[in-house]
Amino acid sequence: MAEKEYLNIARDVIDAVGGQDNISSMAHCATRLRLVVKDRDKIQDEKVENIDKAKGFFFTSGQYQIIFGTGIVNRVYEAMEEVGVSATTKEGLKEQAADKEGSSLKRLIRVFGDVFVPIIPALVATGLFMGLRGLLTQPQMLGLFGMTPDSISSNFIMVTQILTDTAFAFLPVLVCWSAFRVFGGSPLLGILLGLMLVSPSLPTSWDVAQGTGDPLLFFGFIKVAGYQGSVLPAFIMGFLGANIEKKVRKVVPPALDLILTPFISLLAMLLLALFLVGPVFHEAEMLLLHAVEWILNLPFGLGGLIYGGLNQIIVVTGLHHALNLIEIQLLAETGWNPVNMISTASIVAQAGAAFAVGLKSKKTKVKAVAFPSTFSALLGITEPAMFGVNLRYGKPFIMGLLGGAVGGFLASIFNMQATGMSITAIPGLLLYLNNQFFMYILISVISFFVAFGLTWMFGYNDGMLEK
Repeated sequence: MAEKEYLNIARDVIDAVGGQDNISSMAHCATRLRLVVKDRDKIQDEKVENIDKAKGFFFTSGQYQIIFGTGIVNRVYEAMEEVGVSATTKEGLKEQAADKEGSSLKRLIRVFGDVFVPIIPALVATGLFMGLRGLLTQPQMLGLFGMTPDSISSNFIMVTQILTDTAFAFLPVLVCWSAFRVFGGSPLLGILLGLMLVSPSLPTSWDVAQGTGDPLLFFGFIKVAGYQGSVLPAFIMGFLGANIEKKVRKVVPPALDLILTPFISLLAMLLLALFLVGPVFHEAEMLLLHAVEWILNLPFGLGGLIYGGLNQIIVVTGLHHALNLIEIQLLAETGWNPVNMISTASIVAQAGAAFAVGLKSKKTKVKAVAFPSTFSALLGITEPAMFGVNLRYGKPFIMGLLGGAVGGFLASIFNMQATGMSITAIPGLLLYLNNQFFMYILISVISFFVAFGLTWMFGYNDGMLEK
């Protein structure tokens, strides 16, 4: 709740610029409140000059900017939001009004979508790079050109690693930036927090999950590691960090806001991330690992059914990296990997659901996200399809889970086993170049079209979206 003094200033600003209807959108920088107005002539400059704490104004590039100074502008901005001025366009305001309706779960899904939609292009591009690299560097594919993995240039491998690994290694940076933006924090602090979470000074989450590295130990029992590739932990830290910053700003004197607010906020955020959120999710990874091992051993195809249905929920949490350990152990002990086909079924099912949304929708913006993310999922990267389409609209994600469950059941019944790991969907074909090849294609197609059909019939239409 903004202080009464700043609520009064906000009301004076609205009155001076011609009323709330004259404000199209609002933002702020370190010192100025920036207003995009519909009619410059409705603004009464003399009233703006007399607003308490205002130090001047000017109009440039379509923006009416009122100078309040460091610290003060943040509080005025929060008060403007509190009295009803939206920081988005008119269309965005309609979306926010819709977000306030419905159940808490629906609102959470919408917020989740708002955070992840802006980073979808980066994930789609990375997914394409990953799929192509996995395809081109497989021994079977190289053999067609008389090459072996050893004959590939190290420089070429380095370039492909930069293309494929950067977005996922620094995924917490993207998530924190977007979460801070959505929850009202400073996006720059979100970027900095995200960079701290993947600092090279910390052991990577991948090494710790796969047992090739040890977490740092604090106070004899708190295990600390990086957040590489994390989704839900970074999302939680983005939410907590943005709210910490806003609370700190309210108690810090305006003259010291530029120095103290980021200092105190970042310190609190990092301590919370390293010593509470991170360790909790590390323990959750270990519990998940044992639970999945137990599920996979269930008879009569039940293990594949359950794991195929749950796999992409695990991906949403960001805890799926720990599951690589299961595949590594299975390959080392038996030379086969039964998990890969189940994972593939869950992945192509999400692709099928997203594809159904894209085909059925008449909205250009929906299609623009759905079709590229479908292709990315068919190359093994489902994050764009889930965060940009399926989770955002709710039911398509559930239909994708059902498609994955059907595919996982078939994979278990027919005892599908890969000869390797780390590639799925279309590139994953290279792990089944034996008598399983056509069965791999059949199960993938069934998973895709079960999810597609369910989404088409029950999961999505533009009328539901409008509602």
